[in-house]
Amino acid sequence: MSSSPACRSVKRPGAWNRLPVLLASAAVFSSATCSSPAATTPQAAVRPPAVAGQFYPREPARLEAAVNAFLADAVPARGERPVALVLPHAGYVYSGQIAADGWRQAAGLAYDLVVILGTNHTTPGFSGVSVYPGAGFRTPLGVAEVDTAAAAALLAMGGAIHPDVRVHEREHSIEAQVPFAQVVLPGVRILPVVVGTEDPLVLARFVQSLARVLAGRHALIVASSDLSHYPDYEGGIVADRAVLAAIARLDAAGLQQVAAAQLRAGHRGLETCACGEGAILVAMGTARALGATRGIVLSQASSGDVPVGDPARVVGYGAVMFCAGPGGTDTAALDPPAVARADAALAPTDRKALLRLARRTLERWFATGTVPSPRGFSPAARRGQGAFVTLYARGELRGCIGHMAADRPLVQNVGAMALAAATEDPRFPPLEAAELKDIEIEISVLTPLERVAGPEAVVVGRDGVQIRRDGRTAVFLPQVAVEQGWDRDALLENLCLKAGLSKDAWKSGAEFWTFRSIHFRETQVR
Repeated sequence: MSSSPACRSVKRPGAWNRLPVLLASAAVFSSATCSSPAATTPQAAVRPPAVAGQFYPREPARLEAAVNAFLADAVPARGERPVALVLPHAGYVYSGQIAADGWRQAAGLAYDLVVILGTNHTTPGFSGVSVYPGAGFRTPLGVAEVDTAAAAALLAMGGAIHPDVRVHEREHSIEAQVPFAQVVLPGVRILPVVVGTEDPLVLARFVQSLARVLAGRHALIVASSDLSHYPDYEGGIVADRAVLAAIARLDAAGLQQVAAAQLRAGHRGLETCACGEGAILVAMGTARALGATRGIVLSQASSGDVPVGDPARVVGYGAVMFCAGPGGTDTAALDPPAVARADAALAPTDRKALLRLARRTLERWFATGTVPSPRGFSPAARRGQGAFVTLYARGELRGCIGHMAADRPLVQNVGAMALAAATEDPRFPPLEAAELKDIEIEISVLTPLERVAGPEAVVVGRDGVQIRRDGRTAVFLPQVAVEQGWDRDALLENLCLKAGLSKDAWKSGAEFWTFRSIHFRETQVR
């Protein structure tokens, strides 16, 4: 399964200078119910899936397993009833866990409608709001029926609300939410709406219309939006935390100001702070009109947090819940996690948890094409530290890949290197699912590299060693020489051969870097 951390919107988010005032007036719009006239537009056929097999698994069993796995790992339900959620829509391998954190809040509650507000990634020139006029959205899990009466009621209100089917045909922002709705709220009808405009008057009028249609209903509103697009990992964290805090305040003006400030802040590569800001603003205004007074940030992450992500160019994701009750915001989920000092020891429980993460990563990858998020780890496991993951099949090496630098948390390195060892070691064909039962996993946690004066400084059995010469490099973990019965000369000769050098290349012109490691296997911690 291939997927994308995000897709570029066909319109760039802009400023909504008058929108905060207009949304404020919409928030106090009359809650009287309105009639639901018969549909005045021709109904389209059930929309087939457009991104199955790309953004999420094509096979029904794999898709259901993926959604259920994310829900099982989701942040616990807060015990407050969501009026609206802001959730991401990237490929499930990137953002599925954050989306599940929001959907988990609605599990087991009684809703009679799910309004899914998407954005326009696919149809240049469309400006307005498109309510899907057809009978349903098909996914590998079946057909999610559209509430055609609610759709007809919205369309009857006119203005910039259209039944433009073409805007929905290839749009993924709504489709990515539908399997979660099917699993969490089975049988509940949906109302798919693409918000394809930034015009404040249009958005304010649509908030009023949607609030009228939903008055008296038990509806859940889902605004589908990713956050920062394409900064580096650290820049994305800063931008996303600021934007999520503004969203949680239910403050349209504040969101506008914060987004503009982050775009001016000089985060390298940052192109937008949210691809579905129009959808977010509609969810804010409508939730307030329906009684929401409180915003809660549930979780935050980026594509750089998963093994297949690139930390140099990320897309951000966040889950926010709007609910009734005492006013105020809860942004505790944005607090940076505690990280231990570099000299803090890994406890036996840490080692067991890291090995379990490595195995779960491979199990989930083969079962669903997704990976688990590293949650619940100790400060020692979250510090920056390099790691290798080695796979053995019946005692024989089956794959080994590592990341030497201490530039990201150990838990992230373990998940990433487990997947890389299974699929990217050029010495072996990619691991197959049937082999996993015979695999034993070993993790080596590394100290930082230190350059040494020469080969005589290398101590067999104590030091891992890296050689660098003529643009080539290779590394052996400390345990390799012991396992192979090599002395220092044999170690260095084999290291040269691994680097593609002559076996005597270590004797002159080479640099040597050493490190130490703590290594542990599954059979040692069970």
